[in-house]
Amino acid sequence: MCRITFVFFDDPDCLSRTKSLLKPSFRTGYYWKIALIYILLCGGKMGSVSAQQKDVFEPLDGGAIRFSGYFQQKMTNSLEHWNMGVVPYRAFVNVFREGRTYFAEGEMWGKAVRSGAMFYRYTHDPRLKKLLSATVADLLTTRRKNGSISASPVAAQPDGPGGDLWERTYVLLGLEQYYRWVDPDPKVLEAMIDEADCTLSQIGPAPKTSILDQGWSPNHIESSTILEPIMRLYQMTGYKRYLDFARYIVEAGGAKGYNIIRQAAENVPPYKMGGPYPKAYEMMSLFEGLTEYYRVTGDTLVRKAVLNLYHNIIAREITLIGNGGGDQPYHPAVYGEAWDNTAFEQTNPAIQRMMETCAGVTWLKLCGQVLRLTGDPSAVDMMEKYVYNGLFGAMRPDGKGFSYVNLLNGIKTNPKGWGGTLDGVYVTCCNLNGPLGLAYLPYLAVMQSGDGPVINFYNAATVKAVVRGKDSLRLNIQTDYPRSGNIRIQVDPSKPASFAITLHIPAWSKETVLRVNGRPLHVTPGTYRKIQRTWTAGDEISLALDLRCRVIPSPGGSTEAAGNFVAVVRGPVVLARDENIDPHYRAPVRILAKDGYTKGVTEDPALPGTFLQLAIPTAEGNIRMVDYASVNNWNGKHLYTWLPVAETDSLR
Repeated sequence: MCRITFVFFDDPDCLSRTKSLLKPSFRTGYYWKIALIYILLCGGKMGSVSAQQKDVFEPLDGGAIRFSGYFQQKMTNSLEHWNMGVVPYRAFVNVFREGRTYFAEGEMWGKAVRSGAMFYRYTHDPRLKKLLSATVADLLTTRRKNGSISASPVAAQPDGPGGDLWERTYVLLGLEQYYRWVDPDPKVLEAMIDEADCTLSQIGPAPKTSILDQGWSPNHIESSTILEPIMRLYQMTGYKRYLDFARYIVEAGGAKGYNIIRQAAENVPPYKMGGPYPKAYEMMSLFEGLTEYYRVTGDTLVRKAVLNLYHNIIAREITLIGNGGGDQPYHPAVYGEAWDNTAFEQTNPAIQRMMETCAGVTWLKLCGQVLRLTGDPSAVDMMEKYVYNGLFGAMRPDGKGFSYVNLLNGIKTNPKGWGGTLDGVYVTCCNLNGPLGLAYLPYLAVMQSGDGPVINFYNAATVKAVVRGKDSLRLNIQTDYPRSGNIRIQVDPSKPASFAITLHIPAWSKETVLRVNGRPLHVTPGTYRKIQRTWTAGDEISLALDLRCRVIPSPGGSTEAAGNFVAVVRGPVVLARDENIDPHYRAPVRILAKDGYTKGVTEDPALPGTFLQLAIPTAEGNIRMVDYASVNNWNGKHLYTWLPVAETDSLR
């Protein structure tokens, strides 16, 4: 029997999409056309997706943006040396053939393929497509008799302690991203449907196994994250059973003993959600699924929960470098991966592990979801803070992976965490999720609104867009930002046209100068500035952002030792003292500042590979500080990002 799904009748690609959903034997001759006619006679739909909530912003098409400069260097370094370098795809697939050697090992494949597919969306590199197609074909040979792709034998399914549902989440996400961005192969969609249907046959209300009884953690929060791929599969197929299963997950509340969706709606702080295990990464993964659920259902409680969690993470968890979570003082047993009131505690010297890369990348993605849903410019401020500091700062200089956790003071990078060695490569969840953060940059940098393009990130790039649904537009963004704050945007529409170009004005840029063809325009920090006019070829936007160095006081923390620190931030870039070039990196200082600003002077870097180095004036003389991301602590050296403040008497 063929599988037929009609998703959106107003989709111009509906004919080819319907044809792709038929089994191969039905995709020739007149069979697929007859199937479509039957659908039309039935009212134009079969299992169609119900009313969607429209996003405020949408991503541009894959390949519409081409970076140069800083972003491109980071992406190429990771892609060439990790995803297309040492990632052991064959060994990842063998986990499903031979069984896992530790819990949740089967997540690795989906994470690697998900980031690879997002990279392919950007590059369209045939080498990458060949690699991804080979590993997907390999994975499909591991399907079990009940249709599952699982590291657990059928008789042991569903295997909660083994992490079976969490692994299936990443199988589905990897296949979905491959199908969406690389190759819409019907065999891939069929495998996704079989994986999901097997899950539905095993998980649910009694007598099935409750989703809250699946997982390895104390509250089993990780198992409910399968909501995201289930919702995406529903959007692809329109099969009502997937929406019903998603509703079951949402109504279950997301964690055993705790309805964390309702807790978020009631503004419970993130570090108090889910009892003793408020795992940051998994919690945000679930809430990403909730955004997809909201898009389909319009459930206002779900929307409230998502937005409350987003704002409470900003207020209570996000640190100087844009990531969050820690091991002190509330959740020492969760290995630095739990929400821990980290925004307040980030200078606590007792912290040994904090800011898991998986959490940071998922935060980046959740911010992207909020941005799409609401158009809230604060999401761009959060993403920019994480990208330039937490994300780039976790990456190995050689591109071969990412740190598991990062410190603000001490040895910045720490690769040790959950994972293991496969084919001689030490692989963790974090050095598979880190590349996904990089691959998301072109997805987020420039987007589309109903009025025209929206520029979020200022990196040198060329952008192709469509305005008024038909006219082509090319933008040429010229800048070395964030070395300088100067950005020029050349506007080249195919013909004169009236539309808006919307620019993000960072909240930290208090003195911004914006001009169009030399004419100044007013801007407000922390907003979008929409420029509506008739654009013609040769028009130019210039933007000068305020890159004065800001001195940030410590948030305090719950111990006396956490209080007396300051940090220096230049634009979006956090600065640090680096033991590699400064043997006195821990020495207390008193920074010379006025009205919260200090006069940093850029210098030639002392070490190759350093993006930015400045001389910062203190009462003891100038100190050298470099951007947090450039500090190489993979050699065991240290850094200080929060600088201890010298007592006044010691300066005499």
